[in-house]
Amino acid sequence: MQNVLVLGSGLVGKVMARDLAADFNVTVADRNEKALEGLQEDGIATLCTNLADAENLQRILPPFDLVVGALPGFLGFETVRTVIEAGKSMVDISFFPEDPFELDELAHKHQVTVVTDCGVAPGMGNMLLGYHNARMKIHSYTCLVGGLPVVRQWPWQYRAVFSPADVIEEYVRPARFVQNGALVVREALTDPELIDFEGIGTLEAWNTDGLRTLLRTMRHIPNMIEKTLRYPGSMEYMRVLRHAGYFSAEETEVNGMRIRPIDLTARLLFRQWQLKPGEEEFTVMRIVIEGQENGTDKKVQYDLLDRTDRQTGTLSMARTTGYTCTAVAHLVASGQFSRVGVCPPEYLGESESNVEFVLNYLKARNVKYAMLTHS
Repeated sequence: MQNVLVLGSGLVGKVMARDLAADFNVTVADRNEKALEGLQEDGIATLCTNLADAENLQRILPPFDLVVGALPGFLGFETVRTVIEAGKSMVDISFFPEDPFELDELAHKHQVTVVTDCGVAPGMGNMLLGYHNARMKIHSYTCLVGGLPVVRQWPWQYRAVFSPADVIEEYVRPARFVQNGALVVREALTDPELIDFEGIGTLEAWNTDGLRTLLRTMRHIPNMIEKTLRYPGSMEYMRVLRHAGYFSAEETEVNGMRIRPIDLTARLLFRQWQLKPGEEEFTVMRIVIEGQENGTDKKVQYDLLDRTDRQTGTLSMARTTGYTCTAVAHLVASGQFSRVGVCPPEYLGESESNVEFVLNYLKARNVKYAMLTHS
């Protein structure tokens, strides 16, 4: 049985570790001892250590056959670099802001497979686009996605499963998308539109920088955009905070101390955005791909609506993100996907067997994508 190391024991990391433990010897590493509680009862080894220390991380990597990354984005890039230098393949969901292809040459040098951005979006959306790109001449790709609490509470109408700093990054980083073949860059939180979803109602979609690697790998597609979904009205709160400087990474002096406003904001919002015990949330995503197949116009739509698993208490965002990652971890561990280098999920999507495996893996865990095709 192969040995798998999961880096990070947050809400998603724990879910992935428990899922992988059915087929692998799993160890979870995290600097927070409390975050590791409960895992040993499931037969999972734990390691409390500072993962931000590259030398320390290098020391713990040798026994493992595969690494799965679930750390905050600000740690992601250097962590992936360290794992590659150790000669280990990796599947990662840290969604770091740096360009993962900067590590491609290093990954080739060490002959390892590194799948980045392997969550729900980015992740599953990329995979499905990669699949259809190999079979269609695509002229339009749209991804609408969001994770929200079932109960709306003023003022935020939001709960965070990921690190608040990573969520805030969505509100700050300029949104890049492709329109009529040209790269367009706009502020995040722009171009709002109201969209209806069956079983949910009306949500608000606005620009975020979610295309990431698709801007390079799918640059031939003339129209591509990703928008984040929230409850109507919540966007304005984020715009006010950003405009007032609460999301700024530039240091300012307060009572003789230098602080970054974003660090204070993230700390304050962490408590307010935490899901309370028993609170439920859901993940909603719609992917629309339009183009031509064999000379005929074709439109493919994938809809996902996933809710907190009431029986186990497993959060939807952890399920939809984590199980996509663990499905791909199985593909890499088994050698079914062995492409050397940095591999965003659209590369996996080129193979029908890969997509079929991941969709079936998710379906077995009650994460279901409904597909509609119009010709």
